[in-house]
Amino acid sequence: MTESNKEFGRTSYCGALREADVGKRVVLCGWVSKMRDLGGLIFIDLRDREGIVQCVFDESDNAELFRTAFTVRAEYVLKISGAVRPRASKNPKLPTGSVEVLADGIEILSKSETPPFEISDDIEVNDQLRLKYRYLDLRRPSLQQSLRLRHRVTQIARSYFDGEGFLEIETPMLTKSTPEGARDYLVPSRVHPGKFYALPQSPQQYKQILMIAGVDRYMQIVRCFRDEDLRADRQPEFTQIDLEMSFVGVDDVISVNEGFLKRVFEEVLSVELLLPLPRITWREAMDRYGSDKPDLRFGLEIRDISDIAASCGFKVFSDAVAGGGTVRLINVPGGASKFTRKEIDALSEFVKTYRAKGLAWYRMAEETTSSFAKFLKDTETAAILERAGASKGDLVLAIADRDEQTVLTALGSLRCEIARRLGLIKPGDYKLLWVTDFPLLEYSEEEKRFVALHHPFTAPNDEDVSLLKTDPGQVRSKAYDIVLNGTELGGGSIRIHDTALQTAMFEALGFSPEEAKERFGHLLEAFSYGAPPHGGLAYGLDRLCMLLSGRDSIRDVIAFPKVQNASELMTLCPAPVDEKQLKELSISVNIQN
Repeated sequence: MTESNKEFGRTSYCGALREADVGKRVVLCGWVSKMRDLGGLIFIDLRDREGIVQCVFDESDNAELFRTAFTVRAEYVLKISGAVRPRASKNPKLPTGSVEVLADGIEILSKSETPPFEISDDIEVNDQLRLKYRYLDLRRPSLQQSLRLRHRVTQIARSYFDGEGFLEIETPMLTKSTPEGARDYLVPSRVHPGKFYALPQSPQQYKQILMIAGVDRYMQIVRCFRDEDLRADRQPEFTQIDLEMSFVGVDDVISVNEGFLKRVFEEVLSVELLLPLPRITWREAMDRYGSDKPDLRFGLEIRDISDIAASCGFKVFSDAVAGGGTVRLINVPGGASKFTRKEIDALSEFVKTYRAKGLAWYRMAEETTSSFAKFLKDTETAAILERAGASKGDLVLAIADRDEQTVLTALGSLRCEIARRLGLIKPGDYKLLWVTDFPLLEYSEEEKRFVALHHPFTAPNDEDVSLLKTDPGQVRSKAYDIVLNGTELGGGSIRIHDTALQTAMFEALGFSPEEAKERFGHLLEAFSYGAPPHGGLAYGLDRLCMLLSGRDSIRDVIAFPKVQNASELMTLCPAPVDEKQLKELSISVNIQN
């Protein structure tokens, strides 16, 4: 305990008491989890951030003390003193379950209204209610553990990267808006009427400028902001473990970060990672798993049968290939007995949500049935089954489309859905890998131009530089993502450090020289004063902690998260402001429905 706690009188956390403490006199402070009146005995379960311990009040020992204990209710804040003794009726579910405190003193420090829900992990509570009363929700042991885990990860990050020569440097929160990707959160300037700062989507440009400044290795645990639609693993404000290094290539960045991940998994989960972690290219990830963040905890790999299907009698297959598309499949071992015809139809509806037109299937049960075999020659069917690696009892599922991306995305989602339905994912199984060689650019039908798949400062592969002018869509990048169990933990790249190449990149993105100078002139000018080769990576701290703690949403590892519409239910923000504040900022509000 700290000196301040000693002055107040507390000697121990409630959840820290063990059999070794038997015979000690302790002073505890915490919240009433439960109070049970058994006639001449009252049991109070006292809870703090470390856990719960049972405190006993015996009327025959001290009637006045007993009467005070009788008045307490759930979530009262108490100070209890007494002697630690062995617990007669042990509770193996609690770390303190072998001891209890025989109380000789009690002080009510604060009373509580009846909470809107029980402070327990064993009950289901509406998310809206939980977030409205977040201060109560955070008292629950599971969320306390999540906050503790998050603290541990940040401490490991600071310690590890300090040992690797990184300097922790803060970058500005009020920055210039350079829209390219997600929408910025804008902050009006009172001193400069009509002008705005932007909250940073990342410290990208600042950390690159730090490399030009000679810092060599930078890290920061930094808040970032993106005004975009939310999902289970997204928030409008989020935290990154942000890194940048000078005089490095892809292997250098990956090596340093594998050391960090190894230490995190060992110290947080007692899991040993075998290094180096596997690497696959973006192209291989898409072809085998239908995703650039593949889940490797199960098989169900995608196979290409376009060559077999090209001239077959099933027009759904042959027309897709003739139109420049593809036909691909997955084989579900033992799936013939695990999926009824009705369930296969449900899977067909599932893939339609990913723009696939339907699902072709071959069910190798006692009596083989198929949606397409009757249109094929026996040799064609045999070739498809051989390519699938299918045998008796398996279920083959295929998708055909003129758009390759539709086929891969639908099958990638389908393999994950089947794994969930069949329980193929084992708890405590962690599969990490690097995905490399992403496309540098992708064409936006909405904007009618190429946009950066990562960001405009990512370097192209050396052998693809000449394609920037002739065939931008085929340029591969020096980008890499670290993926855990189908979720991207972080991503980065080697950056462009040459003014001419950065200018060519802006041209490929459709920026005129004037636009490039307006948005990024400060960076281009900095490059002209000697920029070292550099690269980096940023982890999503919220996502990392979510996966390490086994939670389903990043809201469970963030103290005060936002909900789906980017509002916070506890403080009811965003909220209107005074007209006086708006006038000071030279702003008028015109709400359009």
